[in-house]
Amino acid sequence: MSTPPEGLPVYRVLTGPDDAAFCQRVSEAIELGYQLHEGPAVTFNGENVIVVQALIWRALP
Repeated sequence: MSTPPEGLPVYRVLTGPDDAAFCQRVSEAIELGYQLHEGPAVTFNGENVIVVQALIWRALP
């Protein structure tokens, strides 16, 4: 597939609390064909650790 499915963008940034649900969202994007772009960024909002992960679509021949 040369373009992401369901009208998804080529470049995505996922954010959320550092929990299993966030990890599941990243895993699902990888299963669709996205790849990690660099490592994650992590911050603390005073209550929770927040993670940001950029993903890019890798065009499959």
